[in-house]
Amino acid sequence: MPGKNTKTLNGSPLLEYTFQAALKSNNFDRIIISTDDPRAAITAYNNNIDVPFLRPPHLAQDNTPTFDVIFHAINFFKQIGEHYDLVCLLQPTCPFRDEGFIDKCIQHLLNSGADSLCSVAKIPYYYNPHWAFEADEDGYLKLATGDATLITSRQKLPDTYIRDGSVYIFKSDNIFVEKNLYGEKIAYLESDNQWHVNIDTEDDWYKAEMIANVLCSVN
Repeated sequence: MPGKNTKTLNGSPLLEYTFQAALKSNNFDRIIISTDDPRAAITAYNNNIDVPFLRPPHLAQDNTPTFDVIFHAINFFKQIGEHYDLVCLLQPTCPFRDEGFIDKCIQHLLNSGADSLCSVAKIPYYYNPHWAFEADEDGYLKLATGDATLITSRQKLPDTYIRDGSVYIFKSDNIFVEKNLYGEKIAYLESDNQWHVNIDTEDDWYKAEMIANVLCSVN
């Protein structure tokens, strides 16, 4: 979906939903946008979001690693003498976050002693990876987890999670010292947001439109 970040969702550019969530947080020293799109930069400026730079084109490709984008941003500030202990990534493709959830994630990371945190959603038991199979070289099924035996009881399955894309928090030392985002210990906080959506496709956009309309009528 080219241009989706500035596409209008229920009367507002998609970016604005994440801007407003960030502005409500009590823990950010600085809120910026990293973009190569002048339209997105103008939308940010109109929402009191810092636009310290336009991202270089080579860091704005479909296959650009997230690490490179974040490294570019924090290195920009390092070069002008500004250091930040934590970096929080809020993707505009997840427009609906429970109020206060960002601050809960930040506090949970600080209390956990972990190197990073990502918000997660629980995987339904019928998609649990301990029940997933793949074909071996002889064409027979084997457990994708590498387990020797199948867990036959649903009640004995461990809880498993996927990153839901809503909140990521990284220590700057991970990036400059460890050369990765997550470090060794990853904390997590489960989202309980019934309105969650991560927009990648047209179908996701239609779902977001329906949610936005419901939330507008509720408020």
